Amino acid sequence: MYRQVFTHASWSDRHEDTYVRLAFLGDSVLGLAISAHIYPRLEAERYGAGRLTVIRAQTVSGTACREAGERLGVPERLRQAAPDGSVLPDTVMTRRVLSSVVEAVIGACFLHAGYERTAAAVVEAFEPEMLHALDHPIDFKSALQERLAQRSALVAYEVTLELGPPHERTFEVRAMVDGVEVGKGSGRSKKAAEQVAAQRALEALEEES
Repeated sequence: MYRQVFTHASWSDRHEDTYVRLAFLGDSVLGLAISAHIYPRLEAERYGAGRLTVIRAQTVSGTACREAGERLGVPERLRQAAPDGSVLPDTVMTRRVLSSVVEAVIGACFLHAGYERTAAAVVEAFEPEMLHALDHPIDFKSALQERLAQRSALVAYEVTLELGPPHERTFEVRAMVDGVEVGKGSGRSKKAAEQVAAQRALEALEEES
């Protein structure tokens, strides 16, 4: 699994030999570990489902994963795993790749050591990101609109799905720019789902720049 975690998609013709599938698993474990940690520790009067959704989104964002990965030495391990010790191009060491490798690490740890040990390690590794999200919450919608204003574009949000009874409803929202979906998110309120969709759109824009 270690070899799989640190194998980039361009280094193998077999996707099952790369980090991609483990990242899919690790993404879910990461979100659950952070959710389970903050839920009982943040008072319900101040932190409703909407605020919890935004705090979790900020804590597990691609940027947060990259920062945690850099502290854990993920970039260096990826360089060491490169075929024949070759120098990695910038297309390999992107934020998206590094964040996906971190998620793959979490997925591999979950398979190897189980949820409890992995969740404890995740909380420890992402503590700086959690504290930053609590002290400096990001308004992803405003940040996205400021970014789009540089090219005279506007964002619109569309609710694509509503699930559950009225008192426990979950909303799925997509962010649209010029009729094109640029991000998708879900949350226990429309505002929370819009924030997650805006966050995903911002991350996609960062990859393009």
